Amino acid sequence: MESGRILDQADHARDGAGLTYVYPVVSRRAGGVSIGINLNPNQACNFRCVYCQVPGLVYGKAPDIDLTLLEHELRTFLDHVLHGDFMERRVPENARRLCDVAFSGNGEPTSVADFGAVVEVVIRVMDEAGVAPDVKLRLITNGSLGNKGHVQAGVARMAKRNGEVWFKFDAGRDTDLVSINNYPGGVARQRRNLREIAARCDTWLQTCVFAWHGQPPADEALQGWLEVVADEVKHGTPLTGVYLYGIARQSFQPEAAELSALPGAWLTAYAERIEEQTGLRVEARI
Repeated sequence: MESGRILDQADHARDGAGLTYVYPVVSRRAGGVSIGINLNPNQACNFRCVYCQVPGLVYGKAPDIDLTLLEHELRTFLDHVLHGDFMERRVPENARRLCDVAFSGNGEPTSVADFGAVVEVVIRVMDEAGVAPDVKLRLITNGSLGNKGHVQAGVARMAKRNGEVWFKFDAGRDTDLVSINNYPGGVARQRRNLREIAARCDTWLQTCVFAWHGQPPADEALQGWLEVVADEVKHGTPLTGVYLYGIARQSFQPEAAELSALPGAWLTAYAERIEEQTGLRVEARI
């Protein structure tokens, strides 16, 4: 049963439509209504980011997906958004635009065994619904599986349907990758995966910054990130830009009490620093 609550930027509950895979949010990063595709209803991920808002997060991968159910849910909900009263009942007036359909949710979406088949289902439903070409098909990913052939093929297919990837890149040093994302794979591996993904689809870096114990990130950590990104630009990695954002919702991780949002002025100043040192366009979401 669909909830009747008004959506806002702090409400990214995955049960907002009462469905298994499909849920609506008002996205501050996308700038309107995002229809989320949650491929991880088991709350499983191969990262454990300290700012993660998923309660009961466990280590693992996505389960097998019921493609028939996913297709039915997305088709029905898209019709409700496009032709029903969803926008009027559930969305603030200034956000009543469908901006994307996004693979996101409670874990790493590319960990689903047949990511390519999922992409095909979503594209077919979007095309049948007559969704405007400017409504993006987005993948929000930690990028850790960007070396896998089935992920690369799915991303390449997305590119043919106005697709876009938001690639999590929170750290430029291995120690920071472990402390922020609890991921031991290393920055060098993430950089290789980034190059594979960016070569196949428009790719933005997304990076989350926050205060820890009331203090902003150490300058050494910031500079480490800046140097890595600047080197990727120099290497020729085709990055579209950077989404810089802070904490807007409660973390459900053990470190939650230690984290807090940074002032808007800090984020604005850091965005300017990123642009100056990397030459990339920055979209800051305060």
